[in-house]
Amino acid sequence: MRSIWNGAISFGLVSIPIKLVNATENHSISFRQIHTEDGGRIRYRKFCELEDREVTGQEIGKGYEDADGTIIPITDDDLSSLPIPTARTIEIVAFVPEDRIDPLQMDAAYYLAAGGAPAAKPYTLLREALKRSNKVAIAKFALRGKERLGMLRVVGDAIAMHGLLWPDEVRAPEGVAPDTDVTVRDQELDLADALMDTLGEVDLEDLHDEYREAVEEVIAAKASGEAPPESAPPEREGKVLDLMAALENSVRAARESRGEEAEVKPLPQRKTSRSSPKATGGKKSTSTAKKKTASPARKSTSKTPQQEKKPTAKKSPAKKSAAKKSAAKKATPRKRSA
Repeated sequence: MRSIWNGAISFGLVSIPIKLVNATENHSISFRQIHTEDGGRIRYRKFCELEDREVTGQEIGKGYEDADGTIIPITDDDLSSLPIPTARTIEIVAFVPEDRIDPLQMDAAYYLAAGGAPAAKPYTLLREALKRSNKVAIAKFALRGKERLGMLRVVGDAIAMHGLLWPDEVRAPEGVAPDTDVTVRDQELDLADALMDTLGEVDLEDLHDEYREAVEEVIAAKASGEAPPESAPPEREGKVLDLMAALENSVRAARESRGEEAEVKPLPQRKTSRSSPKATGGKKSTSTAKKKTASPARKSTSKTPQQEKKPTAKKSPAKKSAAKKSAAKKATPRKRSA
């Protein structure tokens, strides 16, 4: 791997010569701009405004435009001789737990390669010290014309450095979250948990860029004079307004994709378990109410139409039947005593 920066790690009074190499690579497909009528290449030529002629890359430098439009030339020598220790040094300033670093600050990733045999011993010392402390090193370094923050951590047998944004470069999430009060029910959380469990974990090595592969197939087909492959558009379901229905459909689709049973049967049991006291109380009250309302209806069917018109007639048969029952109870002990 080609180094993009040479310098040293400053670890207290210990200096470790290193080379900075990119830890990532870009596999995206790049396109050229062409003239749609004849396929001619579109190029941007660099012209000098004063001489009105095209200039080469060797003739191009950098400059800072002042508020009044004046251009102040800045050379590489001006930047390399800046009076800061991080011009050619990755200066470690602190060691902190890794969870102290906000992932929003993460930027480009680099590998720090030992710069020759003399760097092997101090390089290994820093690596093992990071391992044993379970911490990461916070450092400052200068790259491409600006001072940056970095986080050093161990990856395998190497030391990697993640560029970090300065804290004032990370925006606060103001106005991003919903500004309305939303209540999430336990049943919805149960379904969300079930969906998370169904999707499960994944090995990142199994994931690949399907879009790039599809573009490569189109390029290969057109290069060979064939028609590019067409894929059927995804079926779009109707807009689901019910969140519960959307979650249930998501769980069902996830299970089908994994070859599992698509029925979502255990979910209603989970959501009733949390509110079982309320549910059982409600069922008892409704069942007793049904019994109370059902008993007079049965009695009314045996009554004549004249009794239905006179509500006072309902009490007289009840009283008579009660009197008969009490008389029967009184009659039995008399027979036993006799």
